[in-house]
Amino acid sequence: MLRPLMSTPIFGDCQLNVVKPKEPVVGRIVESTSCLKGRSGSFVRHVSVDVSGTPLEGTFRAGQSFGVIPPGLTEKGKPQPVRLYSISAPTRGEDGQGAVLSTTCKRLIDEYWEEGSDKHHLFVGHCSNYLCDLQVGDEVLVSGPAGKRFLLPQDPSLHDYVFVATGTGIAPFRGMVKELLEDPNGACASEIHLVVGVPYGTDLMYDADFTALAEQHENFHYHTVISRPEVGPRMYVDQYIVETTDPFHRVLENDRNLLYICGIEGMQVGIYRLLETLGVASEYLKLPEEPLSLAQADKAMIKRIKPTDRCLVEVY
Repeated sequence: MLRPLMSTPIFGDCQLNVVKPKEPVVGRIVESTSCLKGRSGSFVRHVSVDVSGTPLEGTFRAGQSFGVIPPGLTEKGKPQPVRLYSISAPTRGEDGQGAVLSTTCKRLIDEYWEEGSDKHHLFVGHCSNYLCDLQVGDEVLVSGPAGKRFLLPQDPSLHDYVFVATGTGIAPFRGMVKELLEDPNGACASEIHLVVGVPYGTDLMYDADFTALAEQHENFHYHTVISRPEVGPRMYVDQYIVETTDPFHRVLENDRNLLYICGIEGMQVGIYRLLETLGVASEYLKLPEEPLSLAQADKAMIKRIKPTDRCLVEVY
């Protein structure tokens, strides 16, 4: 049997849709706490759900999502559809037994304007606010798991990692980092970089936890990038990686490395362009056959670019 190339990750099997949205099971809230660094204009909570005794118990992996079915009806009088939330717990769960999953939920509060007029109204996300409002002990209808590609490889020790997150895109990386570094059988010794981009320093999520892990594990490096700092120039995650020659140029050129990207849709464009700048785009991206400069590519062209097995993208 031929051994696979070091640069080709093997992700293994995962379970999908063990609980379907039309037949959800009841979970119970066991934790709901703010996970922001300080007082912020945003409201983000770490919400843990006990699914013990249901088919969901022990079936999810770090990087997957689960569904939440909120109460009430849509404007058309139909039951509310399922909303997917990234799991922020490791595969063993928050409890170590795979019975408690968690997510990182941001309240959606926005003001919508009607184009060409002065009419405006407040928009409040139905499910995000419902989930954030739940108290410890409350029941919630859940389904899942979902997602089969945004996972850690079957043998994490064969690879190094660059995780790039913006906003609540941090959720799956919390689970993955804990999976790699807090494994009861021993921490992964691979080189791990977590790059987190947020508007303000107070918007950082799980900051104390990541800082502590970086202090405990010399192979884990926690990078924070603030786009609207009180002092100094603005910085974005792609710009930070390009300008931080050591270690990112070396790490991204290494055929052991896997690149994970999670956050608001469109963030991947800057990352794709930096890969071209560093001369490693072909390692992480499947490019069109015709000559292409990513610096000049429009949205239509960007959509034709697909990640390779070494680049995992989850945007929303």
